[in-house]
Amino acid sequence: MSLRQNLEAAAEAFDKIPRTVNGSVLKNDLDGFIGKYLGGADEDLVYVEPVDYVAEPEGFLPKVKNTEVRAWALEVHSLWKNLSRKVSDHVLEKPEFYTLLPLKNPVIILGSRFREVYYWDSYWMIRGLLASKMYETAKGVVTNLISLIDQFGYVLNGAPAYYSNRSQPPVLAAMIVDIYNRTGDLDLVRRCFPALLKEHHFWNSGIHIVTIQDAQGSTHSLSRYYAMWNKPRPESSTIDRRTASKLPNICEKREFYRDLASAAESGWDFSSRWMRNESDLATTTTTSIIPVDLNAFLPKMGQWLDYWLDSSNKSEDIYKWEDLQQNKKSFASNFVPLWTQLFSSVVDDITTQRVVQSPRSSGLLQSAGIAMTLSNTGQQWSGLEEARTLAKDIAIRWIRTNYVAYKKTGAMYEKYDVTRCGAAGGGGVYVAQTGFGWTNGVVLALLEEFGWPEDLNIDCY
Repeated sequence: MSLRQNLEAAAEAFDKIPRTVNGSVLKNDLDGFIGKYLGGADEDLVYVEPVDYVAEPEGFLPKVKNTEVRAWALEVHSLWKNLSRKVSDHVLEKPEFYTLLPLKNPVIILGSRFREVYYWDSYWMIRGLLASKMYETAKGVVTNLISLIDQFGYVLNGAPAYYSNRSQPPVLAAMIVDIYNRTGDLDLVRRCFPALLKEHHFWNSGIHIVTIQDAQGSTHSLSRYYAMWNKPRPESSTIDRRTASKLPNICEKREFYRDLASAAESGWDFSSRWMRNESDLATTTTTSIIPVDLNAFLPKMGQWLDYWLDSSNKSEDIYKWEDLQQNKKSFASNFVPLWTQLFSSVVDDITTQRVVQSPRSSGLLQSAGIAMTLSNTGQQWSGLEEARTLAKDIAIRWIRTNYVAYKKTGAMYEKYDVTRCGAAGGGGVYVAQTGFGWTNGVVLALLEEFGWPEDLNIDCY
């Protein structure tokens, strides 16, 4: 919510609200304060028509031959109009009255309760925007993210100012490469390059960097998620305090708050991969883990599993690598090195075949897509021809569940239950959200990549 008066006046007025004996505030008094000092939650962003949207772009999804799937894809494409916003003039004129940062270019929001810009979600939306031939919108999204690096030295988790304590997976370079490959806009690359160097430094220095010594005595610099924060997250303060209440002292609570924010920095908020006891969120220890996905995004030393840091196995500032410290459980993040093609040129065909087969043998491949984990904890994110065949199989399963859910409900969802075709996902602290920016982007990108034959059934079996 925005301020109607400056923060000092609002804080002073809040402190003067009468309290009852137990310290609570009467509803009428609180309503009066809100009406006088706070604006609406939707005053910072306003609708804007995308400058490059057309109902059916020329050359749209040429590999999609099935008329039913094509008609649905055009409906998904049309959702970009619904999700397009720009920062209101009020924010640009008085940014100190708003939590939203004053981004200059139009944005694509996720939908439902998510009315802000988010970092790594933007990558998946850009993939879809490129499939929709909306190149100017995609460039505007990237330019907004670059402006955050110029201001803060890194891309924030999202555009609200209270996200300035953390980033998200570093995929900005991938966005720029994808846009360049479509448009040939070398000037965009030149303008963005200094900011990319700043982001690389952010992830490869200070609190994010950890030195590991392998069995041969060689040292490697690896990165971890590490939020610059040790308090309840502003966007989830009540829930964080409630979870931390079981911890015995303020030091452990501060560590827990940092690890929660660091899990949010990972984009996997929340998942059992960060928890020592997968049934207890209070055991989240994100900063003690060397994550395989982050080091594949950067990229770093070859790594296929998350690695738990053990302070007892530390000499000065160097941790000694022990295979026993690897998390051998199956998570979708284990396979990010396949997506980044980190190992395509350095392993033999036999090893590659084993790696390609591992998503099937892991149990993560389900009837409607890939599960984030095999643990049902209640958390929400719990180069060979054979490789491409597997990728296409995964894409078909996931496209199909999106289509069936859309036909049943008229909505695209944030997440899906991949054990049941056409079922929305659950878990976490809120119900399944619709809209939905990154889902729309991934569907369009997969349809562009793999197409859909005329004779392939789109309904669940």
